[in-house]
Amino acid sequence: MRNQEIVVSLDIGTTSIKVVVAEYINGQVNIIGVGNEKSRGLSRGVIVDIDETVFSIQKAIERAEQKANVKINEVVVGVPSNKLAIDDCHGMIAVASENREITARDVDNVISAAKVRSVPPEREVIAILPQEFIVDGFNGIRDPRGMIGVRLELYAKLFTGPRTIIHNIRRCVEKAGLQISEFVIQPQAIASVALSQDECEFGTVVIDMGGGQTSASIFYDNQLKYSFVDQEGGDYVTKDISVILNTSLDSAERIKREYGYALSSQTSPEEYFPVETVGRKEPVRVDERYLSEIIEARLSQIFETIVDDLSMVDALDLPGGFVLTGGASSLPGVLELAQKYLGNQVRLYIPEQMGMRNPIYTTSMGMVQYVAELDEVHRIAQLTFRSQRAGQGSQPMDSGFGPSTRPYQEGTPNYDSRMNNRTSLFSRDQASSSPGHSRPKEPLSRSQSQYRPHGQAFANEPATSGSSEYLRYDSEAGYEEASYYEESPQQVAQSSPDFNQPQEGGFTNKVRSFFQTFFD
Repeated sequence: MRNQEIVVSLDIGTTSIKVVVAEYINGQVNIIGVGNEKSRGLSRGVIVDIDETVFSIQKAIERAEQKANVKINEVVVGVPSNKLAIDDCHGMIAVASENREITARDVDNVISAAKVRSVPPEREVIAILPQEFIVDGFNGIRDPRGMIGVRLELYAKLFTGPRTIIHNIRRCVEKAGLQISEFVIQPQAIASVALSQDECEFGTVVIDMGGGQTSASIFYDNQLKYSFVDQEGGDYVTKDISVILNTSLDSAERIKREYGYALSSQTSPEEYFPVETVGRKEPVRVDERYLSEIIEARLSQIFETIVDDLSMVDALDLPGGFVLTGGASSLPGVLELAQKYLGNQVRLYIPEQMGMRNPIYTTSMGMVQYVAELDEVHRIAQLTFRSQRAGQGSQPMDSGFGPSTRPYQEGTPNYDSRMNNRTSLFSRDQASSSPGHSRPKEPLSRSQSQYRPHGQAFANEPATSGSSEYLRYDSEAGYEEASYYEESPQQVAQSSPDFNQPQEGGFTNKVRSFFQTFFD
């Protein structure tokens, strides 16, 4: 990043939309303006009304512009980890210059070669993160520029997400009169401010408790290894209060903020507060213990779901423990409640910047920090990605270097591949030191396509909770990738939808098979 630059982050959340304006001066990030507006047109992290979302974005931008006294034209946008997939990718080129000195152009070309692969039509590339370069068989190189070699290779992580979600975000930002400078995956943004270098290295779980959903992301070996999303968040607590106390959602939200505790043992049954209920002229009195029991029931269910999922990938005993953040984590007693389910090694992260000392700003602050800390190689990768996306309409670009584009084949890591040995989730990347030998591939985390009964972890199927102990609410944002694209006649003919046999021929057939089993 240049010695002086303005960076603006846009966090489109279910409950609120946050805009942070930061000034980057000589390696220091200074916050100069913040905008916060109540979200409209979103549910469970998914945009369900573009026009309403555009209105909220514009209002948040206006507030930030007034406080920072700057005109905002370009923003860094966060992408939620819903249905996120992480692939390994590899590119190899011959060094172009006559003196065999590797330049930024060669780095750009090998990144383009690494992206040459067939991505399913319902998915879109979000970002590519270089892991290491290999020059003439010498591996472990972070920045090959200025070195001399004949052959340049790159191993990187390719992040893809549902095309519909990405398109809706891009459409809303553009209709609000803004340009997107970069997409940042939200768990990575949070890690850039909430985790230390050692925590990222040795393993830590980041739990982001948002309004519409709760995510648990595993960081190990300085990489995002795994992400799980439970479609429950702080808004579900508000709905529980509204239904049980027979009051409006606005009143329930106010009650939660003013009197709510996440742990009932911290409250007294002798402390009362008034509640305006539907059908009564006079407010009724409710004690704090009863309110906290409502809140604790929902939050306990969320933590139980997270524990169930993390236990399946052996991630409950990582050295770094757990870090809580997000708007729902601001309730008193959340830390103590989390320790009941996750152990004592749990801490709460709150941004330290003046005017942002609230966990709702963790993601937006993290995006600013993440972009500011990008080194030149990663910056080249993002510029390459942006230029190709602009020139190819968001389709992967065939650069002319490296292997030709080919579909996914057996043995190729892709968003639909399965992992049989879950313990390899925490295996460190080790490249072969012998020239001419390919780098060992790290298996992807647990199956990215299998049905997840308690949420989603890189899953293609809709996420639901398996528990029926507490009130459930069907979201109006019911989202399935299959409903946003049509199969060709040839695909329909080949699919042979015999529901009496297991269907393994793609995402659509899996959905058919699942729902047929459900109705049977």
